[in-house]
Amino acid sequence: MTDRRTELAENLARVEERIASACAAAGRKREEVTLIVVTKTYPASDVRLLHGLGVRHVAENKDQEAAPKAAACSDLPLTWHFVGQLQTNKARSVAGYADIVQSVDRPKLVRALSAAAVHAGRELGCLVQVALDAESGRQGDRGGVAPGDVEELAAAVDEAPGLRLDGLMTVAPLAGPYAGRQQAAFERLMEFSSRLRADRPAANMVSAGMSADLEQAVAAGATHVRVGTAVLGVRPRLG
Repeated sequence: MTDRRTELAENLARVEERIASACAAAGRKREEVTLIVVTKTYPASDVRLLHGLGVRHVAENKDQEAAPKAAACSDLPLTWHFVGQLQTNKARSVAGYADIVQSVDRPKLVRALSAAAVHAGRELGCLVQVALDAESGRQGDRGGVAPGDVEELAAAVDEAPGLRLDGLMTVAPLAGPYAGRQQAAFERLMEFSSRLRADRPAANMVSAGMSADLEQAVAAGATHVRVGTAVLGVRPRLG
């Protein structure tokens, strides 16, 4: 366990250095960017080690893994983010432990999360996931709502009991005009964020960038970056 703690500490230090350098290059303060460590496929013991190393935001993308892990770490003061594509039948479970759902991408999910949050007596933060590779009325290959449908979905979250609109999220698209152009994609997301904040100044969270492209996200103005492999190591292949 000591070796694992050392490994995580070294990886975290490298990621921290990358974020700090990116902030300096962009003329931003380091505290403007929050690191979220994506702990999917790794055990609760790693979450505990990360907490001991100062991490306060963790993310998961599958409820069947996240629910027991969050329960095992319920004594720790952590903010849990759900970042994966979410089926409506998992909404009640996710609303029981997640503080923020970053992958809100359709009205049906808004309704399910609202009912679940009210049932749990909790307020659930929500990010509208924007798919920069999607046409209006359709979802992106990696989840998310088409750019033209962002405002309508944001309004639905705004009006839903038990939900709080916190901002926007995107995953750099693998296809379409922004494929291979991560910073341009993230800058486009910031444009949508500016429009959102014009009427909803509190919805100022912008989640973008992962292990490979966190620098581009910071340069574009992201407030949160989601880093997994750069902290925890390369995930083993399944099957």
